[in-house]
Amino acid sequence: RTARSSPTQIGTDTDWNTPWGAGEYASFCVKTDGTMFAWGYNQHGALGLNTQHQDPGSRSSPTQLPGTSWSTGIDKNAGGEYFCISTKTDGTLWSWGDNSDGQLGTNSPTNTDRSSPCQIGTDTTWTKVCAGRQTGYGIKTNGTLWAWGTNSHGVLGVSSPAAQLSSPIQIPGTTWSSFDSGYRHTGVIKTDGTLWMWGEGTNGALAQNNQTHYSSPRQVPGTTWSQVQCGREYSLAVKTDGTAWAWGQNQLGGNLGLNNTTAFSSPVQIPGTSWGLISAAYAGTFGFQKAS
Repeated sequence: RTARSSPTQIGTDTDWNTPWGAGEYASFCVKTDGTMFAWGYNQHGALGLNTQHQDPGSRSSPTQLPGTSWSTGIDKNAGGEYFCISTKTDGTLWSWGDNSDGQLGTNSPTNTDRSSPCQIGTDTTWTKVCAGRQTGYGIKTNGTLWAWGTNSHGVLGVSSPAAQLSSPIQIPGTTWSSFDSGYRHTGVIKTDGTLWMWGEGTNGALAQNNQTHYSSPRQVPGTTWSQVQCGREYSLAVKTDGTAWAWGQNQLGGNLGLNNTTAFSSPVQIPGTSWGLISAAYAGTFGFQKAS
């Protein structure tokens, strides 16, 4: 449990594929042979290792999950708060962990946690997924977008009065392409380069020049968006010209990268060009990389 202030190699294996990130207190990665490994805190069975005990259920080194043929690459797997969702190479969708708000999408009673991967429905056309704090999202090969879990602040994007939904429900529209969900808000880019947001608007997180919450997609000005990430009451995005933009809450040490601590309710450009977005975090930190 030693904290590390510089990069430290995990083991000696050299067959890790695209690392796909982490949930609240857990990390996951897929190898080139399609096996998935998890490590970290196991609250609610979030590691998917068929145990719900925190200790010794937690793992401090990579431990293999059941099953094979897990998908690799960006937008193929995602971790939320004590739960995870993932796709397999056959296009099926799977989840495990905390189900207090139906975020597993398995149409099972809430508060029924799953400590090993369970399939969501029977569809075989899932291609991308992302996870918010207690919400899951998926895009199918036909460009349709689906959501499930908590609906706090309208984060499901379906204008439903329901507090939560335990199975995927379609968000209006097609040609959805890439996405990310934060604490209680979501951003999605369409194939035409337009960016749409919904959910909690506190601190201007939805880039609508206000702090209003919206339960259906609202367009952000511009048609050349290529990447988006959502944190806790703030958002980050990159355009096709390599410029980076930020908006929302900015009080966590100037987390928007704008050399100030002012909140903004519409996109403001971050100095520099050739940016490529990596990730945004609930806590307010984020990372970019520049194109070589």
